Amino acid sequence: MQTYIKTFFVSIIIVLTFTVTIPATAQSNNEKFVVVLDAGHGGHDPGKPSKHGYKEKDIALKIVLAVGKALSKNPDIKVVYTRKTDVFVDLFVRGKIANKANADLFVSVHCNAHHTQAYGSETYVLGVHRNQTNLNVAKAENEVIFLEKDYKKNYQGYDPNSPESFIGLTLMQEEYLDQSIQLAKNIQDNFTHKLKRKNRGVKQAGFIVLHQTVMPSVLVETGFITNTKEGKYLNSKKGQQELASAIEKAIIKYKKGVDDSTGTFNYESESNNETETPTEENIIKNVVFKVQLAASSKKIEPKSYNFKGLKDISREKQNGLYKYYYGYTSDYNKAKKLQQQAKEKGYNDGYLVAFKNGKRISLAKALKQDAN
Repeated sequence: MQTYIKTFFVSIIIVLTFTVTIPATAQSNNEKFVVVLDAGHGGHDPGKPSKHGYKEKDIALKIVLAVGKALSKNPDIKVVYTRKTDVFVDLFVRGKIANKANADLFVSVHCNAHHTQAYGSETYVLGVHRNQTNLNVAKAENEVIFLEKDYKKNYQGYDPNSPESFIGLTLMQEEYLDQSIQLAKNIQDNFTHKLKRKNRGVKQAGFIVLHQTVMPSVLVETGFITNTKEGKYLNSKKGQQELASAIEKAIIKYKKGVDDSTGTFNYESESNNETETPTEENIIKNVVFKVQLAASSKKIEPKSYNFKGLKDISREKQNGLYKYYYGYTSDYNKAKKLQQQAKEKGYNDGYLVAFKNGKRISLAKALKQDAN
């Protein structure tokens, strides 16, 4: 067990050297709920090109300022901006601003682009790319680092064009993935049901700007600046105000969920799994490990035929979002084997989660408990 603990914390150190040396103090006991709003691009980086003359950097900034203005009316919320004017801000600096503010949320706003008349909104959380489309979107956003001075030093040779560069990006955000997905779902629900925008879904991809943060974080692609009709909407005051209102209300709903659960996310299990009989030395007392395979608003039967033949599937629900898990063990070594089995079945994004006395805790906390 000690070997796994050492490996885990060495991995954390490696990722921290890729980012910035900042303590992971997000979700602290701030008097106010801190939201960091990030307007994508800026300055000499205009963002996605548009033949209609629309500028992503300007649209993103106007939406962000409108979101911040609305949120600031709530006395319990403090708004921090990564930029409030047309200036260029390095990606690693954006994350540094959020971490220094001990933020509870990080929301980055962008516009999408495509060579066709594609349209619709989508919201991303950090994760390994599920498909080529997600990879391309992330690469387009991440290539901003080439406009930064000393990018090789700041990102230690990271190459946005290399899929291998994304390996390990999810480690620091793993603890906050469920919360990030919940916020992303809130945003997409508002876009879809209130604004009647095409819902392109909640997705995962390796955005550097999300990787830099240590709190629940999302990147919102509000729409396609290259689509004739949608580009015009994005560039209009009406469109910007409506999108800003939808994002603001999604944040408020997320905050209410946190407040109602006193800052923790509790899960009501729908599984009838029984705890394994401890047989090895590396059992962690009162802690259970599972492999999270997916999170979705769709309710799917936890049967093996729905999960590529994997058995021992459990389903848990929180705030209208269903989480699907594989396995159930108090043995960390066995949990790692379960994770490998899931990956062999095609669940490359599957990651370990830990529960103590029925409540979700961070993996780091579970391992630290065993080390003490």
